[in-house]
Amino acid sequence: MEYNRIIAITGLGGLFELLSSKSDGAIVKSLEDQQTRFVSSRVHNFSHLESIEVYTNRENINLVDLFKAIQDSGEALPQEKDASAVKAFFVKVYPDLDFDRIYNSDMKKMVKWYALLTAAGVELKLSNEGEEEAHEAAVEAVAEEATAEPAAEPAPKKAAKKKAAEASSEAPAADAPAADAPAPAPKKKAAKPAASGDEPAPAKKAAPKKK
Repeated sequence: MEYNRIIAITGLGGLFELLSSKSDGAIVKSLEDQQTRFVSSRVHNFSHLESIEVYTNRENINLVDLFKAIQDSGEALPQEKDASAVKAFFVKVYPDLDFDRIYNSDMKKMVKWYALLTAAGVELKLSNEGEEEAHEAAVEAVAEEATAEPAAEPAPKKAAKKKAAEASSEAPAADAPAADAPAPAPKKKAAKPAASGDEPAPAKKAAPKKK
């Protein structure tokens, strides 16, 4: 079960897994009794746990950071109804909390929520933590490539370039005739044919011989 799907609903105790959303509400499943039901958004408000922050004497922290502190401390959870025991518990677990702005009812609620999350096997992890880790790894890889010595570039092949330049300068242009080639003989003009309207002159008859 993913932490980013866990929500709190005003007017309803405990925590719920968000199964699906609708225009007028959502279908949720209780982490306490595992019952599924529809909850109207017109009557109740929904709050994702990963969007909840907790007051401290410095900057606010995400609720999941407080849950991780409880997990890492190894302290046994106090009785929810014992207000003094609950406050003493958080003083040990996270002494930097701003206890002037955090009510006892809030601390009791956080103790109950932590117990429900651990019982349900929910991993205490924000949905964008995996993306941040991948981004940091990518940044480190880029930094390593930048500091690495660049590979030596191969020397340019000067001899090949020189031969290619000489060959291009010695070769005659494609359209220019060779210098030693003989000039082509001029073509004889063909006799102009007679016009179609002209008739050939009649041949003269030879004079008869005298006897």
